[in-house]
Amino acid sequence: MTVRTRIAPSPTGAPHIGTAYIALFNRAFAKHHGGQFILRIEDTDQVRSTRESETAIFEALRWLGLDWDEGPDVGGDYGPYRQSERTDIYREHAAKLVASGHAYPCFCTSERLAAVRREQEASQQRIGYDGHCAALDPDEAARRVAGGEEHVIRLRTPHEGICKISDQFRGEIEIGWETVDDQILIKGDGFPTYHLANVVDDHLMEITHVIRGEEWISSAPKHLLLYEVFGWDAPVLAHLPLLRNPDKSKLSKRKNPTGILYYRQAGFLPKAIINYLGLMAYRPEGDLEIFDFETMVSTFDLGRVSLGGPIFDVQKLRALNGHYIRALTDTELLESLKSWLLHEDALLDVVRMAQPRLEQLADFMPMTAYLFADQVPLDPADIDQAGKESGRAAEWIQFVQWEFERLVCWQPDGIRGCFQSVAEREGVKFKQLLGVFFRVFSGRAVALPLFETLVWMGRDMALRRMQYAQDSLREAGIGLSGKALKRLEKSYQERYLEEGGKDG
Repeated sequence: MTVRTRIAPSPTGAPHIGTAYIALFNRAFAKHHGGQFILRIEDTDQVRSTRESETAIFEALRWLGLDWDEGPDVGGDYGPYRQSERTDIYREHAAKLVASGHAYPCFCTSERLAAVRREQEASQQRIGYDGHCAALDPDEAARRVAGGEEHVIRLRTPHEGICKISDQFRGEIEIGWETVDDQILIKGDGFPTYHLANVVDDHLMEITHVIRGEEWISSAPKHLLLYEVFGWDAPVLAHLPLLRNPDKSKLSKRKNPTGILYYRQAGFLPKAIINYLGLMAYRPEGDLEIFDFETMVSTFDLGRVSLGGPIFDVQKLRALNGHYIRALTDTELLESLKSWLLHEDALLDVVRMAQPRLEQLADFMPMTAYLFADQVPLDPADIDQAGKESGRAAEWIQFVQWEFERLVCWQPDGIRGCFQSVAEREGVKFKQLLGVFFRVFSGRAVALPLFETLVWMGRDMALRRMQYAQDSLREAGIGLSGKALKRLEKSYQERYLEEGGKDG
């Protein structure tokens, strides 16, 4: 048997460090066994998926050295490798399940489903689909489908008994079928859900081992049931422990930088990140702490994977990164600096922004130094005062942060649109709002053109600078408390999201 593993990220935002963690273990396992590692793009969310995000995934994983043998950009014998290009395959397989009686059309409206949910909440019942359309006569259902009535396709799920899951790391796991919903396989827009596409693709691409995060354990019964009703053998399942913040909560961008490209912009070395991610759940023989990918491959053994909650601590990563930097020769360090941000393409953009403001060449370094930093010196009182009214600056920073996360195209016009959106809704002058953000991003009241520098800096670093500012304000006692943040999030949902996604 040829070992085949995969990573299947969704192109709906910045490439996540958790994706690199899962990709590392899948690639190491495949290479240890002389097999193949596949990249598949799960872009069935047509509202949020973008080619910009897909390109960022390619860029981020390649920067870390996590190349793939098959994928959308390199081809292979099992393509296409974008799910949006495989919709006919999914519909064909869903139709087979309907014909065999293992799936059925569901015509329930969103209003009915919401009413059912309210009733279940009121009577403290398990929240989930009530099976209303499961008992429909197949001929009637077929007539309604043929008549163009809006519907989804659901999998018929048992509601009693136990699903036994064999996990490579955890042994046998039992989940009661009464906790599993009649999952949707094909959505109303004709696109598959993750569950159907995931199973069909893993089978057709001959994936032998699915190594993924433990958050997917609860979905395993749905996937195993699909393998069963299709008459297919399931791959080996292995669920890695989730990465945690230092406080042991699930890794989140509010407590840790999670974007892979942030780490590149901040000057971390790929080898240090790979080493650190490996340490999250694995130690080679001899309990080595400093090791490269080749060492991990040569010694890889699933039996040495630890299930303890791995703590992703940026300070420890910084220390490990420092070890790798100090081990470089002078020439290697110079080359690393050049490939980081001191290469001609990156510097040329900075020169263009700085030139109109230069009076001496010696002005260049102090004028632009903040662009090359991870964290800039911040005066929380200065940031707060720029908002005129105490607490307003913290709110504006949070609103812009959420708008940045939604922004589809990271370009000056789109970035300007985010600031304009917040200025209009919050009733603040555009110039006053920008005054807060010059301080957030540069630590200064006056700096290089804001929108262009943010493009140069990148979304991940911009979000990190805003988080630094929020932390600074909070530590000074003028930031957002947990309760205030929840109230603000509700306000944002009501006042910003009604217009849908950004397309700047």
